[in-house]
Amino acid sequence: METIYALVMGYDFSSGILYGPWTIVYGIGSVLIIVISGKLFKNLHMNRIVETIIVFLMIIIVLTLLEWIGGVLIEWLFGLTFWDYSDSKYHIGKYISLGMSLAWGILGIIFIYLIKPITDKFVRKIPKWITYFLCLLFLIDVVITCLVRFKII
Repeated sequence: METIYALVMGYDFSSGILYGPWTIVYGIGSVLIIVISGKLFKNLHMNRIVETIIVFLMIIIVLTLLEWIGGVLIEWLFGLTFWDYSDSKYHIGKYISLGMSLAWGILGIIFIYLIKPITDKFVRKIPKWITYFLCLLFLIDVVITCLVRFKII
């Protein structure tokens, strides 16, 4: 969402600490909401509307906490600030915006109920060697980023 918005508006935009195209906080957030919503679907067995409301609230809480933890850690470890909601109307500190939390909830519901079922069909068809190769590229990016950012090389 942010990347597309930045491209459309012509902003210079960087969404993560790594040099490659990965944004760790988005990846962790996606995995968390997939795992947690899967557990909820498996255990709740409620009316679809009630279940969706519970998943929506869970997504808001989990992704808001993740955004706060990610912002604090990135600033502490690397001295960088990638987002700052201090100028937003309903912000809580620098890294939490209630408006953004609602956006994450809505986007999370769209992701879980609409996008994930479609992409699951394609993901299963990706050969394992491509998955391993992408994981290797990600790990190389993490190592290079840490070496450069911590001034080891």
